[in-house]
Amino acid sequence: MPDSDWWRSAVIYQVYVRSFADADGDGTGDLAGVRAKLPYLAQLGVDALWFNPWYASPMADGGYDVADYRAIHPSFGTLAEAEKLIAEAAGHGIRTIVDIVPNHVSEAHPWFRAALAEGPGGPSRELFHFRPGRGENGELAPNDWQSEFGGPAWTRLPDGEWYLHLFAPEQPDLNWAHPAVRTEHEEILRFWFERGVAGVRIDSAALPAKDPALPDFTPGQDPHPYLDRDELHDIYRSWRAVADRYGAVFVGEVWLPDSERFARYLRPDELHTAFNFAFLSCPWEPERLRAAIRDTLAEHAPVGAPATWVLCNHDITRTVTRYGRAETGFDFAAKRFGTPTDPALGTRRARAAALLSLALPGATYLYQGEELGLPEAEIPREHIEDPMHARSGGVDPGRDGCRVPLPWTADAPHAGFSTGEPWLPQPPGWAAHAADLQDGDPASMLTLYRTALALRRATPGLGDGPLEWLESPEAVLAFRRPGGVLCLVNLGAGPVPVPEGTELLLASGPLGADGASLPSDTAVWLREPAAA
Repeated sequence: MPDSDWWRSAVIYQVYVRSFADADGDGTGDLAGVRAKLPYLAQLGVDALWFNPWYASPMADGGYDVADYRAIHPSFGTLAEAEKLIAEAAGHGIRTIVDIVPNHVSEAHPWFRAALAEGPGGPSRELFHFRPGRGENGELAPNDWQSEFGGPAWTRLPDGEWYLHLFAPEQPDLNWAHPAVRTEHEEILRFWFERGVAGVRIDSAALPAKDPALPDFTPGQDPHPYLDRDELHDIYRSWRAVADRYGAVFVGEVWLPDSERFARYLRPDELHTAFNFAFLSCPWEPERLRAAIRDTLAEHAPVGAPATWVLCNHDITRTVTRYGRAETGFDFAAKRFGTPTDPALGTRRARAAALLSLALPGATYLYQGEELGLPEAEIPREHIEDPMHARSGGVDPGRDGCRVPLPWTADAPHAGFSTGEPWLPQPPGWAAHAADLQDGDPASMLTLYRTALALRRATPGLGDGPLEWLESPEAVLAFRRPGGVLCLVNLGAGPVPVPEGTELLLASGPLGADGASLPSDTAVWLREPAAA
């Protein structure tokens, strides 16, 4: 595969800087901490790092409220350190992907501050969605839209006007019908591409365009007033023209139930890839997983784009915890405090899921700490920072449980994350998952991931390419990749036979009967004998 097509088979490691590694001891992860761990990431075997927003931000939503795209958050470091990190990562053979949030900015962004200062009718207000209210005295919101975080999507200012925010009030939505908004974002792309960034992840990629009339929401209305509007495709074609000049790539966060409309974002002149949320949220059930994989490959095929596979990210309950629960799928609406989980069962399934996802055609995203088998932490209410918790009235535990700082060294303060108090508390027993304890342990999750990534890179047939389903029991996922590489995953209650005459490449757990049977919740990579 040409080097320019690296992204079609890449394993991309997601770095949530705030919780990765802290070099200066203030309790917050930083770029110097990431730089210090580059040898670890190189040994893990990843092809690229995707950084959640590392920009200047008041952190009202974990950095997704960006105040300045050309400056690094002071807690993380400086722009010069970011440039050094990009260059040093490249020296380890690791590319860099940054996050862009086109739907909104921070209330601290200079544009929004100017809009507030100018008052009603000011030109800066045209960069956002300011409207007078409804009702006799403008006391009602301009429409009935609801925030993704719960509650109204509108906030009223003292001057009487309202502004739109599909997320938190601290995140005003931009008006993408204004040419200055488009020009600014293309300049932001160039700014980071000039600094050696290899790609951009686009947050909430289906949301930026709005119906200019801002009508009330009617379920089922077509076109939707703010989701997946046709105007978006012209925006992303313009972005693609910028990226192509630098050989850079895009991955879009596109949550859409309609596979045909989803695939439109992946046409050859738009985005290169998009996140696969059907697989991410799928329960640990053979038919549902088989359908998610089949549907994903089918919807990507017409546009020639590779699929992406991910088990967890900074928003999603960690895999070990989710797969140890009675309900193994993921739904934001179902997140609740105190949900029982079986960590041993969840770990066994997470190990199998790792081999499954890494054997599928396309690219794989690996969220930091998944390679350590970290569970979801239940954060004490008084320490929760995620706005989803507050805006749910305290019902939703929020997303902080998957953002707890990583454990690096078992016998160091705060498990080696920092010499200072971490910004989120690490739960009791966190040090038992430390990377130094897992290093060299043949049974550890870290060793499993290192071995799988090395095999994936060295084995022709893994990565992008065709997949052939094999005849198998209903509870078993079985498929062949080019070169006779087989992947079998047993989701049933009892063991199943391993195909005779095959060579064992890797198993997620011990096999039974002298290697002849595959136990429940176990995955295996095999190689068929070469044809005579």
